[in-house]
Amino acid sequence: AIADPVSMLPGGLGREGWCNEHNTIHGRLDVIEEKVIKTVEHLESEVKSLLNMISEASNVPISPGTPLIDIYDSKY
Repeated sequence: AIADPVSMLPGGLGREGWCNEHNTIHGRLDVIEEKVIKTVEHLESEVKSLLNMISEASNVPISPGTPLIDIYDSKY
C-alpha cells in the first residue's frame, strides 16, 4: 500500500493539522503587518511634526540677545 505523504509529516500532522497551522501563521502575519503599518504611520507623523518645528524655528527672525530654542530638548 502507498502511504499518504501528508499524514507522514514530522510531528504527526495530518492534512487538517497542517491547514490549521498554516492559517494560524497567516493570522499572526496579518497581526504583525497591521502593527508595522500603524508604527510606520506613527513615525511618519512624528517626522512631519519635527520637520514643522524645524521649519518654524528656522523662519523666525532672531533679534540680538534672544535665547535660542533647542529643538532637540524634550520640552518640545
